[in-house]
Amino acid sequence: MADSLRRLINNETCRILQEKLENWYKDYHINSCDQNLTRCCEIMELNSMIQGQLFTILNKTSQEGGHYAGVDTIKSRLLPWLGTCFSSHTCGSSSHLQESREKDRWMKELACTRDQEIHQLEKELNSTRLQLSFVQQDLAEAQVALEDTKAKSATTLLAAEDEIVQLKAELKASRVKEECALKNLDRMSDYEQQLQTLKDEIAILGAQKSLLQNRLALSRSPSPRSIRSRSPSPLPKRSSSPGRARLTNASRHARLVERFSDIYAQERLDAQSLLRSYVDDLEMVQRIIYTAVVESFRAAKMAFRQFKMRVRKTLSLSYSGPESLEDMVMDYIVRQEDLYDVQASVCEVIRAMNINPKISFPPETDFIMISGLIRELCRVAFSMQTLDPPLDISFGTDGELFSEYKYRRSYDSEFTAPLVAYHVWPALMEEDTVLVKGEAVTRRGAVRSRSRSSSPLRSGSPSKWACAELRRSWL
Repeated sequence: MADSLRRLINNETCRILQEKLENWYKDYHINSCDQNLTRCCEIMELNSMIQGQLFTILNKTSQEGGHYAGVDTIKSRLLPWLGTCFSSHTCGSSSHLQESREKDRWMKELACTRDQEIHQLEKELNSTRLQLSFVQQDLAEAQVALEDTKAKSATTLLAAEDEIVQLKAELKASRVKEECALKNLDRMSDYEQQLQTLKDEIAILGAQKSLLQNRLALSRSPSPRSIRSRSPSPLPKRSSSPGRARLTNASRHARLVERFSDIYAQERLDAQSLLRSYVDDLEMVQRIIYTAVVESFRAAKMAFRQFKMRVRKTLSLSYSGPESLEDMVMDYIVRQEDLYDVQASVCEVIRAMNINPKISFPPETDFIMISGLIRELCRVAFSMQTLDPPLDISFGTDGELFSEYKYRRSYDSEFTAPLVAYHVWPALMEEDTVLVKGEAVTRRGAVRSRSRSSSPLRSGSPSKWACAELRRSWL
């Protein structure tokens, strides 16, 4: 008996049964039905093995006790337990059979439901595939339409490029023709001027010849009475033919107006960009440029008057031609514009800007930075004085009523403001007619004059020395 019990303990069947029960409990919810049934059968097999060994031990133990030993225990414990097991087994079998039937029915219902869901999913899948095929077909059609549009656009673009190239070639040819025509016109004007000069010289020579002949005839006269009786031959009348200034007035007029517009569009912006690197205030930069324009025209007009007085004084001493003295003076100035001392006017403009109370500049720099713009303005203003009638810029003051006839509003203006805050560019005038509009800034509120508080007057600035150096290099 003890040996059998010892073998049962050493066999570790009970421990293996406990471990299998614990593992089954852990994996019960993740195992399938077959796996759980298999685990249960394995445990039952182990349990039956243990029960067989225990019944063997029970038999041997009862034999060791004698013929009637252990009868009460078997009657009170073993037999009731066996009856309970057999009755519960029968009930359990019937309940198990009923559960199996319900499970089979439930499985059938689940399979039917699953089949219906699968059928519904297949229908939805087929519908989705059909829609996908339609979308792919539409996409293919859109791709074809896009390729067609690209091809048409490329063709149109090529045609447009060819047309642009052709137009550029025609424009270039027309410009070449225009330049040739202008050159021919200038040559014709020069030829006409030379022809007119030759005619004037011939007329002068003829007048001198007739005067000499009259003097010779008077010197050969025998008596004073005969001298008094002879009437002197009249001097030839002055020719009223136009000079070079009048002949080229229209072409010079157009060229100077265009040059004035080019200065506004190009040189002004270059000077503004240069000044903005030293002055942060855009309004002050625009005031500086406007003051430079006004002072350049003032200095050029003063220089023109002085130059004209010198030429008139020089020609009046020895001139006796058929043209009027005024026309001859203007012809000379037009021919000899290179004699204009433009650098002196530039220095005069810079000097006037240095003492202007409305503009300021950093002390370490000088207005001579924009001397290129001032020089071009002086040249144009001087040449405009040789026109008939001469051209000039409009007079403007801060706070004046804005005139649509003379000015355009700047982009940062208040377009409902009636007064001019300050001017950006003057208008070009021919007497009372505006040829080129200027630009002004209009703002609401009281107009206050800007003072030169940021920098003192430049009486001791290097402008004089710089102007002298520029003039020396220019000469």
